[in-house]
Amino acid sequence: MTGERAVVLTDPYEHPESVLVAHLLVAPGGRVALAHRHPESRERFHVLSGQVGFRIGDVERTLGPGDSAEVPVETIHDWWQVGEEAASVVVEVDPGERFVEMVGTFFGLARDAKVDRKGMPHPLQLAVTASAYRETMVPATPPVAVQRLAFGILAPIGRMMGRKATYAEYLESDVVVEPDPAALALLDTGGRLRFDRPRAL
Repeated sequence: MTGERAVVLTDPYEHPESVLVAHLLVAPGGRVALAHRHPESRERFHVLSGQVGFRIGDVERTLGPGDSAEVPVETIHDWWQVGEEAASVVVEVDPGERFVEMVGTFFGLARDAKVDRKGMPHPLQLAVTASAYRETMVPATPPVAVQRLAFGILAPIGRMMGRKATYAEYLESDVVVEPDPAALALLDTGGRLRFDRPRAL
């Protein structure tokens, strides 16, 4: 639904520093579902091919092959594929345990067509998951006070109706693929994304 396909390169539950690294393939028109911030995690991106637009804080720029971007903790950001060529991006999330659970849930809901055209789950499901993972991701809008009020009302209703914060079937995949060697080449010996690239955002 969002045009994203993710291949997990490091399992944060097994990584010595709890880091998640994934190779994202983003189809034309693809984008992250909404602008957001991570209260406890830092993200790093490196573009392998194609182009990706980033808005990090007040800075907006389009990055191409060889370019990198870093999103500090608590920084509102958004990103989207640009142009007719699919984008290939390696992303690191540190720490990544809770992040991989939350994103795995959203990807699973999307695969089961339980999201809208923008990739957002039903409001009751969003409230249940967002409430459980508020230290992991916070949408940029509406204001936090409004979110807390809305989720505080909707999450208990969602749980009463059987919605869960995560679903075990979404946290494991029976689809195993050979990682792209170009993506693996960006990892150092500690299983982290090398981040000494020039032209960083």
